[in-house]
Amino acid sequence: MLLEQRNILGTMPVGRLVIHMSWPIMISMLVQAVYNLVDSIFVARISDKAFLALSYAYPIQTLMVAFCVGIGVAFSAILSKRLGEKDLPGARDAVFHGFALYAGCWVLFCLFGALGVETYLVGCTGDHSVQEMGMAYLRLCCCFSFGICTQFPLERILQSTGHPAGFMIIQGSGAVINLILDPILIFVCDMGVAGAAAATVIGQITGGVIGCFLLRRIKTELPLSCQGFRVQRELMVEYARIAVPAVLMQAMASVTSLGLNRILKLWSETAVWVLGVYFKLQTFVFMPVFSVNNAMVSIISYNYGAGEEKRVSACLRFGIGAALATALAGGLALCLGAGVVLRVCFQAGEEAVEMGVPSLRMTALAFPFAAVSIILSATFQSLGYSRFSLVVSLLRYGLFPLPAAFVLVEMVPHCSFLCLLVGEAATMLVAMGLFLRVRREKICHIGAT
Repeated sequence: MLLEQRNILGTMPVGRLVIHMSWPIMISMLVQAVYNLVDSIFVARISDKAFLALSYAYPIQTLMVAFCVGIGVAFSAILSKRLGEKDLPGARDAVFHGFALYAGCWVLFCLFGALGVETYLVGCTGDHSVQEMGMAYLRLCCCFSFGICTQFPLERILQSTGHPAGFMIIQGSGAVINLILDPILIFVCDMGVAGAAAATVIGQITGGVIGCFLLRRIKTELPLSCQGFRVQRELMVEYARIAVPAVLMQAMASVTSLGLNRILKLWSETAVWVLGVYFKLQTFVFMPVFSVNNAMVSIISYNYGAGEEKRVSACLRFGIGAALATALAGGLALCLGAGVVLRVCFQAGEEAVEMGVPSLRMTALAFPFAAVSIILSATFQSLGYSRFSLVVSLLRYGLFPLPAAFVLVEMVPHCSFLCLLVGEAATMLVAMGLFLRVRREKICHIGAT
C-alpha cells in the first residue's frame, strides 16, 4: 500500500516526471563524462602512446558497460512493470535474479582480465610499450569490476521506485572520487596508466558502497528478504528475452570502435587517435540522451503495466523532444569548439588538429539522428519488442557505418568520419518504420482489455 501511494511513476504529470527522473541521471552521467574527459587529458599528458593505449582499451570498457547496461534494461523493465502491477513479491524476485546476473558478469570480466587481456592487446598493436600500458589498465578495470556490477542494480532499484536522485548520488560520488584520485595516483604516486585504472575502480567501489546504504532507506517501500527465494526459470527466461538483445545492442558499440580502429588505421594512425578523442567527447551528448532513455524505460514500463496509454504516449513525445534538443546543442558546441578542445585539452599537434577539426564536425552531424533512434529503442525495450532494439543497434553500430567507413577510406579518406552520419540517418529511418508497427500493435491497445 505504501509503495502505491509513493511511486510517482504513475501519478506525476508526464513532462515533469521525465525531467524529474532524468535530471539526476543526467547530472551523474555528465559528471561521469567530465571524469572520462579529465582522465583522458591526464593520460594524454603522460605520452601519446599512453592515450593510444586507452584508445585500444576503450572497446573492452565499452563491452563491460554493455553487459551491465543490457542487464540493467531488463532489470528496470521487469521491476517497474511488477511495481506498476502492485506485485511486490514479483518485484522482490526480480531484484534477486538481477543481482545474480550481475554477479555472473563480474566473474566473466574477472576471467577476461586474468586470461584474455594480453592476447587482445597483442592483436591490436605491435608496439610493446602500448601493449604494456594497455594491459596494466585493463587488468585492474576487469578484475576489480565488482564495484560497477554492484552500482548498476542498485541504481535501477532506486530509479524504478521513483528515487532518481539515488542514481545521481551513486554515479556522481564515484566520479568525484575518480577526479580526486586521478592526478594523485597518476603523477604523485607515479603509477602512470595503472593509476588511472586504480582511480576508476576505487570510484566504482565507493559508489557501490554508497548505493547499499541508500537501498536500506527504501526498505519500507520495497521490502527485500531472501526468505523463500528460489530461482525461477520463467523469470530467468524473461530476463534473457529482454537482456540478451539489450546486451548485444550495447556491445555493438565495441564492435564499431574496434572496426573503425582497424579501418581508419588504413588511412592513418592519427585518425585512430582522433577517433579516440571523438569517443571521449561524444559522451557529453549521448549521456544526457541516455539519461532520458533510462528514465523512459522505467516510466513506460510502469504505465504499460498500469494500463495508462496516454501517459506512455506523452512520455514518448516528451522524450524525443528532449533528446533532439540535447543532440542539436551538443552538435553545435562540438562544431564550434573542436579546434580549442584538440589544442588545449589534448595538446594535439598540427597534423592532428588539421585532421581532427573537420572530422569531429562531421561526427556532430550524426547526433540528432542518433538521438531519435536511442529514444525509440527505449520504447521497444519497455513494451516487449527488444528484438527491434537489437535490429536498430545492429544497423547503428555495424551494418551501416562500417561498410560506409571502408568505402570512404578507400575513395575519399578525408571524409571518412561521415560514415557515422550515413549510419545514423539510415538507422533512424528503419527505427521509425518499426515504431509505427509497435504503435499499431501495442501502444494503441494499452488499457483496452
